[in-house]
Amino acid sequence: MLQHRNDDEQQEMFKRYEATFKALSDQLRLKIMYELNQRGQVCVCDLTEIVGLSQSKLSYHLKILLDVNLIEREKIGTWNYYRLNEQEVRGLLSEELCCIFYPEKK
Repeated sequence: MLQHRNDDEQQEMFKRYEATFKALSDQLRLKIMYELNQRGQVCVCDLTEIVGLSQSKLSYHLKILLDVNLIEREKIGTWNYYRLNEQEVRGLLSEELCCIFYPEKK
């Protein structure tokens, strides 16, 4: 629970959530995540067509999502395949995050 963390741990946790929510604050990245959720693992070559972005623009957005662990990448041959990091996405709905916004019962 949040109240049992020291200040440094809280700061790290807040930084992690800040970066994650910044990554989620873009409609294109939300669309990418939506498509990965609907389709499972997708080749970057197909993802460019699905979301309608050039490969360079798509790579920019994928890197942001990768940096906060919301998606995972697997290289198969010469192609990169992407999928949601389901554990990390589920963590956004975790009790830990909810405790930030609810006062501690006394």
